Amino acid sequence: MSYAIKPRRVTFDWKQTPLHWIPGEPTATHVINVLHLLLPAGERWFVKVFKEALPYVSDEQLLKDVKGFMGQEATHSVQHAYVLEHLAEQNLDTSGYTKHVEWMFDVLLGEKPPWGAPIRQREWLRFRLSLIAAIEHFTAVLGDWILDAEALDEVDTDEVMLDLLRWHGAEEVEHRAVAFDMSQHVGGAGVPRYLRRAEGMAFAWPTLFYLWVVGARYLIRHDPQLTKGKYRFRDHRAAARRGLLPSWASLNAAMPRYLRRSYHPSQEGSLTKAVEYLAISPAARASERASRTAAS
Repeated sequence: MSYAIKPRRVTFDWKQTPLHWIPGEPTATHVINVLHLLLPAGERWFVKVFKEALPYVSDEQLLKDVKGFMGQEATHSVQHAYVLEHLAEQNLDTSGYTKHVEWMFDVLLGEKPPWGAPIRQREWLRFRLSLIAAIEHFTAVLGDWILDAEALDEVDTDEVMLDLLRWHGAEEVEHRAVAFDMSQHVGGAGVPRYLRRAEGMAFAWPTLFYLWVVGARYLIRHDPQLTKGKYRFRDHRAAARRGLLPSWASLNAAMPRYLRRSYHPSQEGSLTKAVEYLAISPAARASERASRTAAS
């Protein structure tokens, strides 16, 4: 990979962002808000697992890409955590949900196999790398979607939130192949490596779907501006038809692509489109200016 992956130390000002930052669309708002609930703990976990795997990386270019990936993921985790603070300031406390997410990543998927399971440490590491590779497949799909989601501009979506999502989505497309390449590199060779890839997807997608639906239900139920709010699949489908959400069907279709033996994440999304957005993103441009000023 010749493209240099680098973290961007972005910041966002949430003072003016309303609770329903897609105007009049609480379902679409909160379905996307689930990402803020999952990503702080999830991306911290990505970094921890990659740190464990660094001693097994013998390819110099991959090592550079992995370090860039880790820097980007650490920044994503921090910025999404700030959104949770903003939601709490608007009387939407997410801790009842996020504590379970943190337990899943920190304990269930921690450095040691849970409940003393008889799994060799190297195999446990390989399994978790396969999970990350599968999850990163979906983050690249979502990143490509948000970069193309013109309908969000048309309904006057909050500009700061849209920049956060598109900056993050562009970086997911930018580093789309790193977790896959890392899993393949550390995971051995031949048929077992493919089976491990399939195993990672078999665990990752059902878990993501479950967490996403439960998270959307939690947010809508606890939204202080809604009375007896409920997440309904039909409301999600309606928002997806309008281009305000990715459809469940499109995400389900991403799974068999990943399971093709010839698959590689470089086939997912457009790096050119991602780089073009990063060149105009208000947060990314401000970060670049700050870096140049600090270096001068």
